[in-house]
Amino acid sequence: MFKVLAIILAFSGISMGTAGAEEVDVELLLAVDISGSMDIEEAQVQRTGYVEALKHPDFLNAVEGGYLGRIALGYFEWAGMINEDSVIAWHVIDDAEDALAFAARLQARPIGIRRATSISNAIIFGTTLIESNKFSGARRIIDISGDGPNNFGGPVTTARANSVARGIVINGLAIMIRPSVALGPLDQYYGDCVIGGAGSFVLAVHEPEDFGFAIRQKLILEVSGRTRAEHFQLAAGEAVSDCLIGEKLRPGFVDPFYPELRR
Repeated sequence: MFKVLAIILAFSGISMGTAGAEEVDVELLLAVDISGSMDIEEAQVQRTGYVEALKHPDFLNAVEGGYLGRIALGYFEWAGMINEDSVIAWHVIDDAEDALAFAARLQARPIGIRRATSISNAIIFGTTLIESNKFSGARRIIDISGDGPNNFGGPVTTARANSVARGIVINGLAIMIRPSVALGPLDQYYGDCVIGGAGSFVLAVHEPEDFGFAIRQKLILEVSGRTRAEHFQLAAGEAVSDCLIGEKLRPGFVDPFYPELRR
């Protein structure tokens, strides 16, 4: 607990509060899945996709096209728990040099896989990092990529509701390269159970070669604030997914949040 708090404070650079906060167009936090269902090949493709997207001229053009022409960008990896060593602190991106430096830090990180999938923990951790940073953005976004439903920790819908109530938008990248029939369409699950907030969306990746383009499009949409229906699914309409499907399919699942599922 103390180590996590130290990470949060180190990440933010200041104590809680926004007094004297630096203004940016967007506070964008990348939350990346490294759970066991992601094999090394998928994890490498995912990492390369983010690195290349951050270096792409279209991303920089989107940043420079904002009202202020600068964003605050952060990064961390998650599985059942947060990988505390993966946190890349908030950086202001307002030119190519900043973007390249952030991409280089990300590229230099080792790739590892951890157990379980807790989207809820990722949202909670991400919300704290955004709430405690030194920036003031017109929009605040947690960008979650993942290849499976929540199966560990608290309910994902509760974590989402708490984050959205603070004015944070949650977008998703559903990795469906090796889809599970038992779980149903992952992009539908993300649309119903994960994403939230005004203009929230989810993109789906079906082939490894589509990864880089999907990530780039997602970052550009988030930075620019523009949305195009052919690229994403809006969080709208009546939910059809079972938001507890991951928990229900977990062998021997026991969790105090879900006493009705105990065996």
